[in-house]
Amino acid sequence: MAEIQNGGFCSRNPLELFEQVTTQGEKVRSLKAEKAPKDEIEAAVKLLLSLKLSYKTATGQEYKAGSPPTHFTPVSNGPGDAEDEDFVDPWTVQTSNAKGIDYDKLIVRFGSSKIDKDLINRIERVTGHKPHHFLRRGIFFSHRDMNQVLDAYENKKPFYLYTGRGPSSEAMHVGHLIPFIFTKWLQEVFNVPLVIQLTDDEKYLWKDLTVEKAHQYAIENIKDIIACGFDVNKTFIFSDLDYLGSSPEFYKNIIKVQKHVTFNQVKGIFGFTDSDCIGKISFPAIQAAPAFCTSFPHIFNNRKDVQCLIPCAIDQDPYFRMTRDVAPRIGYPKPALLHSVFFPALQGAQTKMSASDPNSSIFLTDTPKQIKTKINKHAFSGGKDTVEEHRKYGGNCDVDVSYMYLTFFLEDDDKLEQIKQAYTSGALLTGELKKTLIETLQPLIATHQQRRKQITSEMVKEFMTPRKLAFDY
Repeated sequence: MAEIQNGGFCSRNPLELFEQVTTQGEKVRSLKAEKAPKDEIEAAVKLLLSLKLSYKTATGQEYKAGSPPTHFTPVSNGPGDAEDEDFVDPWTVQTSNAKGIDYDKLIVRFGSSKIDKDLINRIERVTGHKPHHFLRRGIFFSHRDMNQVLDAYENKKPFYLYTGRGPSSEAMHVGHLIPFIFTKWLQEVFNVPLVIQLTDDEKYLWKDLTVEKAHQYAIENIKDIIACGFDVNKTFIFSDLDYLGSSPEFYKNIIKVQKHVTFNQVKGIFGFTDSDCIGKISFPAIQAAPAFCTSFPHIFNNRKDVQCLIPCAIDQDPYFRMTRDVAPRIGYPKPALLHSVFFPALQGAQTKMSASDPNSSIFLTDTPKQIKTKINKHAFSGGKDTVEEHRKYGGNCDVDVSYMYLTFFLEDDDKLEQIKQAYTSGALLTGELKKTLIETLQPLIATHQQRRKQITSEMVKEFMTPRKLAFDY
């Protein structure tokens, strides 16, 4: 990571870094207590996270309040490489590399498996369907136990899908569509039940929101999710604030997980500190519980052996590493996972698109004019400084955000390859590439908006009502 400016030079001396993190943490707490403006608090939190990352890079240890460093080993990929470390957890994604996160390193670090050509071919054989372009292009790039899921499916053993959304804002952005687009495809080709969790309780605990506002965001986000085209006969969508109070079996699984994970383990996995509220510390068990089929007795008729497959961005993997560790100890199969890359911010792949930063995001509520303006003004370019240089040397698709977005939303493989060749050779200019992206996203978002307008409160209630789905167990 790059050095962080904190009113001056950010030291690499571990003791000085420790003091800087401590001071910044106190500042964040003070700002929150004083109910300072939201953007001021967010800026202070961002600096705190960066300081903690610098501390970990310098010492090889997580920052622990009241525990200054003694013995430490710097974390590095090699000489002069300390600033290139990627930082990934369920709340923050940062890298100094303009190409984005090094996903091969992340696979090694997280201990998952790469989705290779053999696995993609097997999915095609088993389902009889051409693999989704998210698979073909490496957008879903990593997995845990997917071959086991396919073994079971070939032997006529059932599984179900589980994904989710943390409703941090009323409007979702285009990056939020990625897991739902892919999950819908998985549900259609495998013909399996799907449960979708809205963690409005999590957003209340982490954000400056009231309980009521967090729940309102969940309902609005559910309308966007339904608009993706899910089948109400095969899909159950729930808000934690609604479902937990009405489902004893869901709560039983939550406390089973809580009993089998220690406070030290949770701190080690998620980086919680002694100043975090107890709600945060206990929350991971709530995200774990939907991975166990007995949390949904109305769907699975109290069976305990139906395995779960979870499509999600890889920053959510810490939750499910914990879940997989607990599962056999409480009598359940380990959930399998399919991991996606992050959807980059408009300003570049160093961080993911964030709903809290309107200039980094294209929202599903944006007008065609807003989409055009945001892309033209903010989308990071891999082109050269002048037309002459670009024609001579070509553009860099590895860092160009407009091209990255097209890999997600332009389904035509041949057209995408033509664009890449033209841009790399210099035949296609940055403005022309941005125009192609604009013309791809404007109708996609307009179509989504039309579908969303048709979602009624009654439809939301139907998706959210615990009920038997179109499967027999």
